[in-house]
Amino acid sequence: MKSMKLALTGLLALLLSTGILQAEEKIKPFVLADSQGADMATAVSTAKQKLVDAGFEVVGEYSPYDNATIVAITSDALKATAAKTDYGVFGAAQRVTFYNAGDNVQVAYTNPVYLAHAYRLDGSLAAVAAQLEGALGKQQTYGSEKGLTGEDLRDYQYKWLMPYFYDRLNLADYNTYEDAVNGVEAAISAGKGGVKPVYRIDLPGQEASVFGVNILGNSDETECAGDQYIMERIDFKDTKSLGHLPYEIVVKGNKAYALRAEFRIAISFPDLSMMGSNSFASIMCAPSAIEAALTKAAGGKTGGDEW
Repeated sequence: MKSMKLALTGLLALLLSTGILQAEEKIKPFVLADSQGADMATAVSTAKQKLVDAGFEVVGEYSPYDNATIVAITSDALKATAAKTDYGVFGAAQRVTFYNAGDNVQVAYTNPVYLAHAYRLDGSLAAVAAQLEGALGKQQTYGSEKGLTGEDLRDYQYKWLMPYFYDRLNLADYNTYEDAVNGVEAAISAGKGGVKPVYRIDLPGQEASVFGVNILGNSDETECAGDQYIMERIDFKDTKSLGHLPYEIVVKGNKAYALRAEFRIAISFPDLSMMGSNSFASIMCAPSAIEAALTKAAGGKTGGDEW
């Protein structure tokens, strides 16, 4: 009996040491970086230089509303990982964010490991996460009280009957990839759907591109899609989740796609309640408004358009 207990104890120790019985790590969507002082312009400029020095490419920058700046970045490693899966191009960019809280500028960035799982990439992007931490620092991860496991994120659904990552919106169809990227570029540049361009990333050697767009919400049809409209209702905590923005339009082959808002918003705000103040109910109009805005921004037609 004693020998059996010793054997079981040894087996348990082995399983724990190899991680088989250890709880899978919980991951959160955002990383709070080291403070960059109280001046927004200086904080942004300093961070951008650090990012470039660390090997990242700054592909876009915008201010969705007062006191907020978002910088979109990519790298060869991000693009290479994005190219390994059919719709990995959704994960070709990371966002670095700046929020002027009055006495300091909150500097944060999207967690590459979190997004790698959420967008089902072939790779963890742990090296990219370490690269960002080396450039900007890391105080803590945040955006979800308990976090989610990688397994949960790869099969993420906010609630029953809500969309998964693969339940994408087909925004527009074109004859070829070249027609599609040119059509989307032209529609965004023309401000269709009430959007402004933020960035564009093309995956080398593939018919895949991602466009980041600022949704202004400047029409009756798209008001509820606006970046400020949504964030002032759900980004209510002291540490801001600005890395949710901007929204993406992906061109894959001859089609333009977007992630459904019920997935895209929930993956950035997984703890958001369904009802009550600062809940999904407060932006109930957002999914249809975002679809309308992005459809027009992709050069597609909505139900109210004449064919």
